[in-house]
Amino acid sequence: MNPQLADLVRRHLLAENAQDLPGTLATLHPECRFEDLATGQVWDGHDGAAAHYRQWWTTFDVEVKRGPTQTSAWTDGDGYIGEATWHGKHVGPFLGIAPTGRPIVQPFVVVLAFKDGLMLSERFHYDLGSLLRQIGDETIPALGGLRYRQAA
Repeated sequence: MNPQLADLVRRHLLAENAQDLPGTLATLHPECRFEDLATGQVWDGHDGAAAHYRQWWTTFDVEVKRGPTQTSAWTDGDGYIGEATWHGKHVGPFLGIAPTGRPIVQPFVVVLAFKDGLMLSERFHYDLGSLLRQIGDETIPALGGLRYRQAA
């Protein structure tokens, strides 16, 4: 484990949970990439990262927490894989579903890569069906029309 990268991840999470966009972006490499594997959305660069965070903060008003049984690990090449949980409330439209105000507790796995001492990429793995059930919709909507979606 690289202590500088571990500190970077800690600072990133603090800024993200505070919904501090400048502080969050300061932890990201200019060539950063975010991939939401459940929806197929991809965001590139600081502008893309800003769009990603605005989407989540205005849709779910979430805070990331690690539960007592959730684990994380550093890979040999200074990569990071961690389990965590989004805790929040559905406060804005998501995949065409109007805000319900319902709480969400959504576990996820994130895979991080780094470059030049900054976060280069985040790949999110979570159960979209579980998230939709929590906000009150049993159907999985068509994802093809999402703005940041890339072909699978």
